[in-house]
Amino acid sequence: MKAYVFPGQGAQFTGMGQDLYEASSKAKDLFHHANEVLGFDITKIMFEGSAEELKQTKVTQPAIFLHSTILAEVLGASFQPDMVAGHSLGEISALVANRTLAFSDGLQLVYKRALAMQHACEQTPSTMAAVLGLEDKVVEDICSDTPGIVVAANYNCPGQLVISGDINAVNAACEALKDAGARRALILPVGGAFHSPLMEPAREELATAIEATQFTAPACPIYQNVSTTAVTNPSEIKKNLIEQLTAPVKWTQSVQHMIADGATTFIEVGPGNVLQGLVKKIDREMETQKAEI
Repeated sequence: MKAYVFPGQGAQFTGMGQDLYEASSKAKDLFHHANEVLGFDITKIMFEGSAEELKQTKVTQPAIFLHSTILAEVLGASFQPDMVAGHSLGEISALVANRTLAFSDGLQLVYKRALAMQHACEQTPSTMAAVLGLEDKVVEDICSDTPGIVVAANYNCPGQLVISGDINAVNAACEALKDAGARRALILPVGGAFHSPLMEPAREELATAIEATQFTAPACPIYQNVSTTAVTNPSEIKKNLIEQLTAPVKWTQSVQHMIADGATTFIEVGPGNVLQGLVKKIDREMETQKAEI
């Protein structure tokens, strides 16, 4: 069975999507439509913008979404998922790809999500850190024992977690994690504490937009970051998507459930190859591919 997976923030690069634009009239139409929906020329930033311009959350998130969803659309009849999942932002890309969301609705939600997260980041000085080489439980316990707000935010693969919270708490937790034997506890160059309680203002803002958006029955199940198991009910999908902003991305658990349900091949749709690497670290027997036109 084929599982199609969609990347999140951090996979962006200058020139992303230009090959799609030049190879397909359908892609060209969707890129132009995206410029109209957003009210600015995101295509130009994707194709010609600097790394600094692409790093702005309000640009990064729609850019990665567009690369992923337009690629899935251009694949046409060869895009036949038995199941889908997306890492953080990639969950909305997956919901467009499996027909739960219309393209325009998905793009508007991604843009609102990006702006809401940016606003939340401005309210509290906060950050994230990658932690390598410790058991999940050790990381969770140290976060619990650290004063301030710091939580496990991304379960990327065994031995690789990301923590998230206010700057002082994350710094203190990093020192404690190194003392506990972490190979690395490295502050990440991000704008704020994604997937932590500090995203509550963004969750509230986005919840209103999600509730007002039409979600239809998907063409195949999605394994969501919050629930980690197969979901097909549109109301449940909405609820999980709202919770996602303040809840951890349980990528390891999602992939494990997809494998348990029969996935044998994981195909990454969008920029980069981070998810292929994570899948291999979760189960080295899995076949991984990059979707290409």
